[in-house]
Amino acid sequence: QVQLVESGGGSVQTGGSLTLTCKAFGTIYSVETMFWYRQTPGRQRELVASITKSETTTYADAVKGRFTISRDNYVSDDNAVDTAYLQMNNLKAEDAGVYYCKAVISPVINYDVESERDYWGQGTRVTVRP
Repeated sequence: QVQLVESGGGSVQTGGSLTLTCKAFGTIYSVETMFWYRQTPGRQRELVASITKSETTTYADAVKGRFTISRDNYVSDDNAVDTAYLQMNNLKAEDAGVYYCKAVISPVINYDVESERDYWGQGTRVTVRP
């Protein structure tokens, strides 16, 4: 069973910073590209940033120069197979929303390595105060 667990959301003033964390737990053969999306009321979920296993990154134009995505590419002390981060600086009102982590993962099911599939986290809310 694979689970993505996000944390780090909260309330911050305009111009402030937050770091979101996404941990991948479970019986996993590999974690490929990891993504951060965000959703605001009335809008579709939008891609914020992505990072490949070789750590190539992409960013939405709205966050370039302010957000940084990174990943560990190793097993953490709490047995997360991989962890992605989203460092968010100079936060603006329009950055508020629920942030979701997605990862492309090859799970191990009944001792077999299965094909890659998308897994989503539960979301973490970011509020930006004036």
